[in-house]
Amino acid sequence: MRMKLDKQKYQQMLEQKSPNSPLWKDCLKAFLFGGAICTVGEGVSNFWQSRGLETADAAAATAITMVFLGALLTCLHLYEKLAKHAGAGTIVPITGFANAIVSPAMEFKSEGLVLGVGAKLFVIAGPVLVYGISASVLYGLALLLMGGGGAG
Repeated sequence: MRMKLDKQKYQQMLEQKSPNSPLWKDCLKAFLFGGAICTVGEGVSNFWQSRGLETADAAAATAITMVFLGALLTCLHLYEKLAKHAGAGTIVPITGFANAIVSPAMEFKSEGLVLGVGAKLFVIAGPVLVYGISASVLYGLALLLMGGGGAG
């Protein structure tokens, strides 16, 4: 038996089942949690600099550390719990990217390390890397053609 709905009844059902989210509260939480993640990143950077790393090396070490922390929290199922409260605040680029790479892999760990985890690590990373490399090549070519590239 099929139930026929007109647009008005469907809209009423939709509004009843999916209430509006508290926009300002969600924005505030995203800002605070995202800011906290960035503050942790600054603390990690300061840590590496206090250990004698130059600014550029500390930046690389910070990126590696933050990716590791994002991946670790995802593996421990803590990142998703944080995201339930923080919302968009957990999409801070470096930890959010680590979460986006590790999450699909975690879902397929029962398939094994190579065909499950290993293959699924590239579901998100592959397209992002292809886009990043392609965009940098195109930018470099455009810069070269405009006369801004080259040595000297």
